[in-house]
Amino acid sequence: MGLGMTVAAKATETHILAPSAAAPTRVAVSRRKRAFDILFSGLALLAFLPLLLLIGTAIWMESEGPILFRQQRTGLLGKPFRIYKFRTMRVMEDGADLKQAQRGDTRVTPLGALLRKLSLDELPQLLNVLKGEMSIVGPRPHALGHDIQWARRVPAYAARFRARPGLTGQAQVMGYRGEVANDEGLLKRIEADNAYIEGWSFGRDLGLVARTVPLLFGDDRAF
Repeated sequence: MGLGMTVAAKATETHILAPSAAAPTRVAVSRRKRAFDILFSGLALLAFLPLLLLIGTAIWMESEGPILFRQQRTGLLGKPFRIYKFRTMRVMEDGADLKQAQRGDTRVTPLGALLRKLSLDELPQLLNVLKGEMSIVGPRPHALGHDIQWARRVPAYAARFRARPGLTGQAQVMGYRGEVANDEGLLKRIEADNAYIEGWSFGRDLGLVARTVPLLFGDDRAF
Protein backbone atom coordinates (compact mmCIF):
# COMPACT_ATOMS: atom_id res chain seq x y z
CA MET A 1 0.00 0.00 0.00
CA GLY A 2 2.78 2.40 0.99
CA LEU A 3 4.77 1.60 -2.15
CA GLY A 4 1.73 2.18 -4.35
CA MET A 5 1.14 5.56 -2.76
CA THR A 6 4.80 6.50 -3.27
CA VAL A 7 4.69 5.57 -6.96
CA ALA A 8 1.43 7.45 -7.43
CA ALA A 9 2.83 10.54 -5.74
CA LYS A 10 5.96 10.46 -7.88
CA ALA A 11 3.89 10.12 -11.06
CA THR A 12 1.77 13.09 -10.01
CA GLU A 13 4.87 15.21 -9.34
CA THR A 14 6.59 14.48 -12.65
CA HIS A 15 3.34 14.95 -14.60
CA ILE A 16 3.69 18.72 -14.22
CA LEU A 17 6.93 18.54 -16.23
CA ALA A 18 5.24 17.29 -19.40
CA PRO A 19 4.67 20.11 -21.95
CA SER A 20 1.12 20.79 -23.09
CA ALA A 21 0.02 18.62 -26.01
CA ALA A 22 1.11 20.16 -29.28
CA ALA A 23 2.78 19.30 -32.58
CA PRO A 24 6.48 18.35 -32.19
CA THR A 25 8.76 21.36 -32.33
CA ARG A 26 11.27 21.76 -35.16
CA VAL A 27 14.15 21.70 -32.71
CA ALA A 28 13.04 18.29 -31.40
CA VAL A 29 12.62 16.55 -34.76
CA SER A 30 15.34 18.14 -36.91
CA ARG A 31 17.44 15.40 -38.51
CA ARG A 32 20.19 17.91 -39.29
CA LYS A 33 20.44 18.85 -35.61
CA ARG A 34 20.55 15.19 -34.57
CA ALA A 35 23.22 14.41 -37.18
CA PHE A 36 25.28 17.33 -35.90
CA ASP A 37 24.89 16.06 -32.32
CA ILE A 38 26.12 12.57 -33.26
CA LEU A 39 29.05 13.84 -35.31
CA PHE A 40 30.12 16.50 -32.78
CA SER A 41 29.83 14.30 -29.68
CA GLY A 42 31.51 11.32 -31.35
CA LEU A 43 34.49 13.34 -32.56
CA ALA A 44 34.74 15.23 -29.26
CA LEU A 45 34.82 11.99 -27.24
CA LEU A 46 37.68 10.73 -29.40
CA ALA A 47 39.55 14.03 -29.25
CA PHE A 48 39.15 14.40 -25.49
CA LEU A 49 39.78 10.74 -24.60
CA PRO A 50 43.26 11.38 -23.11
CA LEU A 51 41.86 14.29 -21.08
CA LEU A 52 38.88 12.21 -19.92
CA LEU A 53 41.24 9.46 -18.72
CA LEU A 54 43.48 12.01 -16.99
CA ILE A 55 40.57 13.65 -15.16
CA GLY A 56 39.11 10.28 -14.19
CA THR A 57 42.45 9.16 -12.73
CA ALA A 58 42.85 12.44 -10.82
CA ILE A 59 39.37 12.10 -9.27
CA TRP A 60 40.09 8.49 -8.29
CA MET A 61 43.33 9.54 -6.59
CA GLU A 62 41.91 12.61 -4.84
CA SER A 63 38.97 11.22 -2.90
CA GLU A 64 36.85 8.16 -2.17
CA GLY A 65 33.83 7.60 -4.39
CA PRO A 66 32.94 6.94 -8.01
CA ILE A 67 34.58 8.85 -10.84
CA LEU A 68 31.28 9.62 -12.55
CA PHE A 69 28.31 11.28 -10.91
CA ARG A 70 24.90 10.14 -12.17
CA GLN A 71 21.76 12.08 -11.39
CA GLN A 72 18.17 12.17 -12.62
CA ARG A 73 17.41 15.07 -14.93
CA THR A 74 14.38 15.91 -17.07
CA GLY A 75 14.63 15.33 -20.80
CA LEU A 76 12.54 15.77 -23.92
CA LEU A 77 8.79 15.86 -23.24
CA GLY A 78 9.42 15.63 -19.50
CA LYS A 79 10.91 12.13 -19.56
CA PRO A 80 13.63 11.60 -16.92
CA PHE A 81 17.11 10.31 -17.77
CA ARG A 82 20.42 9.80 -15.97
CA ILE A 83 22.96 12.51 -16.67
CA TYR A 84 26.71 11.82 -16.54
CA LYS A 85 29.18 14.23 -14.97
CA PHE A 86 32.60 13.95 -13.41
CA ARG A 87 32.17 13.84 -9.64
CA THR A 88 33.18 17.19 -8.15
CA MET A 89 31.65 16.89 -4.68
CA ARG A 90 32.08 14.71 -1.61
CA VAL A 91 28.35 13.89 -1.70
CA MET A 92 26.19 12.06 -4.24
CA GLU A 93 22.80 13.73 -3.86
CA ASP A 94 19.88 12.65 -6.03
CA GLY A 95 16.35 13.11 -4.77
CA ALA A 96 13.56 15.56 -4.12
CA ASP A 97 15.46 17.59 -1.52
CA LEU A 98 18.61 18.90 -3.20
CA LYS A 99 20.82 21.84 -2.35
CA GLN A 100 22.10 23.89 -5.29
CA ALA A 101 25.83 24.38 -5.66
CA GLN A 102 26.87 27.75 -4.27
CA ARG A 103 29.99 29.88 -4.50
CA GLY A 104 32.49 28.55 -1.94
CA ASP A 105 30.43 25.36 -1.46
CA THR A 106 32.22 23.18 1.10
CA ARG A 107 30.93 20.01 -0.57
CA VAL A 108 33.12 20.67 -3.62
CA THR A 109 36.57 19.05 -3.65
CA PRO A 110 39.66 21.11 -4.61
CA LEU A 111 39.92 19.30 -7.95
CA GLY A 112 36.17 19.59 -8.38
CA ALA A 113 36.37 23.37 -8.02
CA LEU A 114 38.83 23.54 -10.92
CA LEU A 115 36.76 21.19 -13.08
CA ARG A 116 33.60 23.21 -12.42
CA LYS A 117 35.34 26.52 -13.12
CA LEU A 118 36.44 25.27 -16.56
CA SER A 119 33.20 23.30 -17.13
CA LEU A 120 35.28 20.13 -17.59
CA ASP A 121 32.94 18.23 -15.26
CA GLU A 122 30.35 18.42 -18.06
CA LEU A 123 32.42 16.47 -20.62
CA PRO A 124 30.85 13.05 -19.85
CA GLN A 125 27.52 14.51 -21.02
CA LEU A 126 28.82 13.95 -24.54
CA LEU A 127 27.72 10.35 -23.89
CA ASN A 128 24.20 11.59 -23.16
CA VAL A 129 24.28 13.51 -26.44
CA LEU A 130 25.46 10.45 -28.36
CA LYS A 131 22.65 8.39 -26.81
CA GLY A 132 20.05 10.96 -27.89
CA GLU A 133 19.11 12.01 -24.35
CA MET A 134 20.69 15.44 -24.79
CA SER A 135 21.77 17.77 -27.57
CA ILE A 136 24.85 19.96 -27.97
CA VAL A 137 22.58 23.03 -27.75
CA GLY A 138 19.37 23.24 -25.76
CA PRO A 139 18.00 24.28 -22.37
CA ARG A 140 20.44 23.26 -19.64
CA PRO A 141 19.08 20.34 -17.57
CA HIS A 142 18.35 20.85 -13.89
CA ALA A 143 18.04 18.24 -11.17
CA LEU A 144 14.64 16.54 -11.24
CA GLY A 145 13.84 17.74 -7.71
CA HIS A 146 14.51 21.35 -8.72
CA ASP A 147 12.43 20.96 -11.89
CA ILE A 148 9.42 19.88 -9.84
CA GLN A 149 9.84 22.79 -7.42
CA TRP A 150 10.30 25.40 -10.14
CA ALA A 151 7.49 24.08 -12.35
CA ARG A 152 5.12 24.92 -9.51
CA ARG A 153 6.41 28.52 -9.44
CA VAL A 154 6.63 29.27 -13.18
CA PRO A 155 3.60 28.40 -15.38
CA ALA A 156 5.71 28.26 -18.58
CA TYR A 157 8.43 26.11 -17.02
CA ALA A 158 7.40 22.79 -18.61
CA ALA A 159 7.50 24.37 -22.08
CA ARG A 160 11.32 24.18 -21.97
CA PHE A 161 11.03 20.39 -22.28
CA ARG A 162 9.86 20.73 -25.90
CA ALA A 163 13.56 20.36 -26.77
CA ARG A 164 16.29 18.02 -25.63
CA PRO A 165 18.44 19.52 -22.87
CA GLY A 166 21.80 20.79 -24.05
CA LEU A 167 25.45 20.96 -23.11
CA THR A 168 25.12 24.69 -23.70
CA GLY A 169 22.18 26.92 -24.43
CA GLN A 170 20.84 30.39 -25.01
CA ALA A 171 20.18 31.07 -21.32
CA GLN A 172 23.71 30.00 -20.47
CA VAL A 173 25.46 32.28 -22.95
CA MET A 174 23.23 35.16 -21.80
CA GLY A 175 24.59 34.71 -18.29
CA TYR A 176 21.65 32.86 -16.73
CA ARG A 177 23.51 29.90 -15.26
CA GLY A 178 24.66 28.70 -11.86
CA GLU A 179 22.63 29.13 -8.70
CA VAL A 180 19.01 30.28 -9.03
CA ALA A 181 18.92 32.90 -6.28
CA ASN A 182 15.46 34.41 -6.87
CA ASP A 183 12.32 34.22 -9.00
CA GLU A 184 13.50 36.98 -11.33
CA GLY A 185 16.60 35.02 -12.30
CA LEU A 186 14.54 31.88 -12.79
CA LEU A 187 12.00 33.69 -14.99
CA LYS A 188 14.73 35.16 -17.22
CA ARG A 189 16.32 31.73 -17.63
CA ILE A 190 13.02 30.13 -18.63
CA GLU A 191 12.16 32.99 -21.00
CA ALA A 192 15.52 32.54 -22.74
CA ASP A 193 15.00 28.76 -23.02
CA ASN A 194 11.53 29.09 -24.52
CA ALA A 195 12.64 31.87 -26.88
CA TYR A 196 15.37 29.55 -28.17
CA ILE A 197 12.88 26.75 -28.82
CA GLU A 198 10.36 28.99 -30.58
CA GLY A 199 12.96 30.73 -32.73
CA TRP A 200 15.22 27.74 -33.33
CA SER A 201 17.36 27.43 -36.42
CA PHE A 202 20.46 25.37 -37.15
CA GLY A 203 22.39 28.60 -37.67
CA ARG A 204 21.40 29.77 -34.20
CA ASP A 205 22.83 26.54 -32.75
CA LEU A 206 26.16 27.15 -34.47
CA GLY A 207 26.19 30.72 -33.17
CA LEU A 208 25.52 29.59 -29.60
CA VAL A 209 28.33 27.02 -29.81
CA ALA A 210 30.71 29.77 -30.96
CA ARG A 211 29.57 32.07 -28.13
CA THR A 212 30.13 29.27 -25.59
CA VAL A 213 33.83 28.83 -26.41
CA PRO A 214 35.06 32.03 -24.65
CA LEU A 215 33.07 31.05 -21.54
CA LEU A 216 35.17 27.91 -21.18
CA PHE A 217 38.18 30.08 -20.39
CA GLY A 218 36.51 32.26 -17.82
CA ASP A 219 32.92 32.48 -16.60
CA ASP A 220 32.28 34.10 -13.22
CA ARG A 221 29.03 32.15 -12.91
CA ALA A 222 30.78 28.76 -13.15
CA PHE A 223 31.50 27.46 -9.66
